[in-house]
Amino acid sequence: MKRVFFTGGSGKAGRHVVSYLADRGHKVLNADIINMPQDGVDFLRVDVTDPGQVFSAMSSHMNRDELRQHQWPLGYDAVVHFAAIPRILQASDVETYQTNVMGTYNVLEAAAKLNIRKVIFASSETVYGLCFSHDRPKPLSLPVEEDDQTRPMDSYAMAKVVNEETARAFQRRTNHDIYGLRIGNVIEPDEYELFDGFCAKPEVRLPNAFNYIDARDLGQAVDLCLQHDGLGYEVFNVSNDQNSVDLDNVDIISRFYQGVPLKRDIDPTECLFSNRKIKSMLGFKPIYDWRNKAER
Repeated sequence: MKRVFFTGGSGKAGRHVVSYLADRGHKVLNADIINMPQDGVDFLRVDVTDPGQVFSAMSSHMNRDELRQHQWPLGYDAVVHFAAIPRILQASDVETYQTNVMGTYNVLEAAAKLNIRKVIFASSETVYGLCFSHDRPKPLSLPVEEDDQTRPMDSYAMAKVVNEETARAFQRRTNHDIYGLRIGNVIEPDEYELFDGFCAKPEVRLPNAFNYIDARDLGQAVDLCLQHDGLGYEVFNVSNDQNSVDLDNVDIISRFYQGVPLKRDIDPTECLFSNRKIKSMLGFKPIYDWRNKAER
């Protein structure tokens, strides 16, 4: 069991992840500006762009029972940072960049100064320059892997790349474990009807390199990061094992990625946004497959 300070636990992805962690026995505080009550999850209103709020919240009691039982706060074993403006064009580019960069800096700084030795933060598939680019985006090579060049083209993706460098710097300074999750296209359990449209018009999946991640499998990825210590600084792509359309990779590559070099042999249905690293290093095993209705 870990004591987890979780920012952004009321968001599309966050609410499923905090539920997953709580169901597995972790004690979770959702630090967010909006409360979405969930069993086993405490809440504290926190604006991560305010460094004073972040430091105060991270050094406070988790709930009233703990306050009554313990004179001093018990602290946290880990911080999971998901709070952010979730994409471009929901706020001005300036606000998106400022909120997402400074929010991450404030969380990392507070965790470092409070000696919280594990931070997991949400990065994004957008760092590879695919999601919000112009025209018909192509990766530099396939499959898309963590050692690929980052090529941000917008305020959201730029902020994610900056956040990764900020996290790397804090890890270098503290020698704590800081893991970044380059999260693919998050699909909630009630969104599986979308795949019929994806299969009918597979070109709509080009911005995501045809990947997806079920929000519950994302919870598994975060839980595995909590369990694995001593890795220092790492980034992991987080995606399901298969693509989000009913084409095999020969068809996808011939139709959409002609001329893109292959790093290695690719299995016929292997996700082109590769999850090999998180599977090999952390034991990640995605459960939810859009093609299997019984698993939804």
